[in-house]
Amino acid sequence: MNAEKRFDVTIAGDCNLDLLLYGLPEDLPPERELLASGMDLQTGGSAAITACNLAALGNSVGFVCATAEDAFAAVCLSPLLAAGVDTSAAVKIPQGASGVTVHAQHQGSRHMLTYPGVTHGLTRDHLDMNYLSSSRHFHMASYYLQQGLTPEIPALLAELKQRGLTISLDPNDDPEDRWDRAILEALESVEVFLPNEREACRVAGVEDPEEAIAVLRERVPLLVVKRGALGATAYARNARWETLAHPVRTIDAVGAGDSFNAGFLHGYLRKWPVERCLRYGALAGAWSTTKSGGTAAFADPASRAAFDESWLGMETPAHA
Repeated sequence: MNAEKRFDVTIAGDCNLDLLLYGLPEDLPPERELLASGMDLQTGGSAAITACNLAALGNSVGFVCATAEDAFAAVCLSPLLAAGVDTSAAVKIPQGASGVTVHAQHQGSRHMLTYPGVTHGLTRDHLDMNYLSSSRHFHMASYYLQQGLTPEIPALLAELKQRGLTISLDPNDDPEDRWDRAILEALESVEVFLPNEREACRVAGVEDPEEAIAVLRERVPLLVVKRGALGATAYARNARWETLAHPVRTIDAVGAGDSFNAGFLHGYLRKWPVERCLRYGALAGAWSTTKSGGTAAFADPASRAAFDESWLGMETPAHA
């Protein structure tokens, strides 16, 4: 897309395995052997899913993550390589294991149990700044999960901004529920902030979503709040845009927010109007739920063709 830069997007963040168990009861009593009705194993991690789907949508992506030297490492990276993501700057952590998230899927909800593994081992010293800045845009995900990197993220983003990159950030959840306020310093370098409603409230330090939006829209040029089945809304200081969710037959919602990020940023990189970026992001997020995990819907050629056809239908005005 840009002859002067190696990548359209560089991303640093988490890459792990998602083990998905379907058909479990809502109540998970201890000391019981509970049977699932189905399972799948997919590449997971917010950053990895976003990287994979951005590449599948046609963007050149450089991805930095921590990888273990175990049997799961190749399984984690394989879908990224198949999508065309450059992982040459991935960091091997000799002592440690690949991270795993178990998604216990229920009817309309899920439990998520994560072993972070080498994700916590990624530090600022591991990052090649020339590699990360060989791009027009940098995306950071899982702000709180990357404990070895989290304290350095504000300075990292400030340096990348100084080098001329635009920056987006998805905070994701804080597993320790502390919500370190240093993220507000990181937001000073961010052009696009991509929380869901709950995350927006936690980052802003308030309980009411509208109050959180009022706080955050003053801190970033573009605030994009993901609302799941209710769609998404974007805010600038003096403007507001919204889109409804796209109706699909859902398998699970794993990675839906990350896939939304990929769709939105795909349009943002092409300088689409915000409303169009929202629609494309909402479609990408919805489409990811039609297959197991966060990346399978865009890796399958038939599914990807159906996605493109659906987008064309949304873009083409109906004739009377």
